[in-house]
Amino acid sequence: MRGSAGRMTSTRTLHRAALLLLLPVLTSIGGAVHAAAADDALPPFFDAALCKPPYDMNSANDLYEAAEKITKPDTSLLTAHVYKMPREIGKDGFKTKEVIFAGSSIGVLVEGQQADALAARYGLKREASTLFGTSTKGYARVLPAAEQPSPDLGKVSIIARESNGLPGKTLLACELVLTEDQAALDNYEKSKAERENKE
Repeated sequence: MRGSAGRMTSTRTLHRAALLLLLPVLTSIGGAVHAAAADDALPPFFDAALCKPPYDMNSANDLYEAAEKITKPDTSLLTAHVYKMPREIGKDGFKTKEVIFAGSSIGVLVEGQQADALAARYGLKREASTLFGTSTKGYARVLPAAEQPSPDLGKVSIIARESNGLPGKTLLACELVLTEDQAALDNYEKSKAERENKE
């Protein structure tokens, strides 16, 4: 990706929380639809949110460029681009019109408070971390080793998260978390637990 899309090339731990901190803004994004795909078929954004294929820069770049051809994103956000699709997309009974690119992740904003249902359908497990308090309910599943595109860089997971700032929607995304970012988050949670035990 070029220009502002370069934000996708890397992410820090705080960027993961920043996405959820921005969710109150995302709920109000309408996004003017400039044009539908020529063949009347939308790219497989929902599959991408389910890590089909697993997140990597090449596949993310292809989908980003496809989204740009369909409509223009809201560009006022610092860490996320949201694209309003011209019609509904979905899978397994879950529906959305909003595709999101943020940090090293690609996802959709599923209609409804669906974290529990998404976790049950796609085999996700409850997250121990609340991402600095920004997630009220979160689930994740790390992809098997054979499906990890860059194991030395970090791990790719399917995630489903709700937030107080996202009434009526659930973030479903394929997310690459750098090894160093996960370590920083783990250290934060450990320090937090130690402080709470002393109180």
